[in-house]
Amino acid sequence: MTAMQNRTDPPGPDPTATGPGGESGQRRTRLNVPRSRMGGAWVTLLTASFVLLLLLVFILQNGQRAEVSFFGAHGHLPMGVALLLAAIFGVLLVALPGTARIIQLRMLNHRRASDAAPQPGSAAAPPDDPAGT
Repeated sequence: MTAMQNRTDPPGPDPTATGPGGESGQRRTRLNVPRSRMGGAWVTLLTASFVLLLLLVFILQNGQRAEVSFFGAHGHLPMGVALLLAAIFGVLLVALPGTARIIQLRMLNHRRASDAAPQPGSAAAPPDDPAGT
């Protein structure tokens, strides 16, 4: 005698028939295409173009004249250009100590690598035995 079960669930895929990741029946294959330099260059180019477009809009919208004084030099620049130059000088001011630290660490690493490498002619030679034994 068979017993009927009362199911309130709507009919669906059998949970025991699902594959990895819960996919039933159909397997989705994903192509593993290796990243290339050209692909990286493409993403970099698109990102740089977008940033340059934003900078152009910024400069065009901030066209008011601003008086700029720097180390005794005086002049008038559009506000957008003055702000952009200030941002560039700020980035360079931050990058300068960082660059010096990177150079310092590379020199230290090079020095450590050359100290750890065996020197030619410094191989351990057997001691001379004057007794001849």
